[in-house]
Amino acid sequence: MSALKRLDCAEIRIDVIRPTLDEVRSLFSQPKTLIATCRAGAHPDKDRKKLLIAAIEAGAAFVDVEIESERNYREEIIAKAKAYNCRVIVSFHDHAGTPGRHVLDRIVDSCFEAGADIAKIACTVRLPEESARLLGLLDDSRKIVVIGIGDEGRITRIATPFLGSPLTFASLAKGKETAEGQIDNETLATLVAQLRKVILSS
Repeated sequence: MSALKRLDCAEIRIDVIRPTLDEVRSLFSQPKTLIATCRAGAHPDKDRKKLLIAAIEAGAAFVDVEIESERNYREEIIAKAKAYNCRVIVSFHDHAGTPGRHVLDRIVDSCFEAGADIAKIACTVRLPEESARLLGLLDDSRKIVVIGIGDEGRITRIATPFLGSPLTFASLAKGKETAEGQIDNETLATLVAQLRKVILSS
């Protein structure tokens, strides 16, 4: 919790830090813009749902649910989020690669059809054109976050703030990465500030 003192906005990976229900309530009751995320694997779905609902009720600004998750699980969390004015991120993850554009377009549509306020598309990137394909999804009036997983996808984390994405993701510090290719918060903030300065002075 002390790490949040210097941050205004953060994603809390409940599956990584494994807090109790009371700790979740304490974390998300803070006056911060916090995203509640609990990926599959660390907890059964029934426990994941309890933890995410506790976060929503405590004051989470966003909740992340995977489009790949079981429909009833997903719908119950989304309904609770809507009742508490918590914005919904419906996310898709492909750790094997980056699908073709038509497939990605269908996935984005399915995220919004499921009730997303923001669609988040995270795919493993091995080629520059795959980063370009992900960034092309931002040519949309809807709110979309794209992330290229892996070293080749790092450009997406730097570029998206300039292309209409409402969020980008960084690690708390070097060595604290939760995804391959993640850039630490301080470095990413510096890169974005430098690029913004170049853009504004050109």
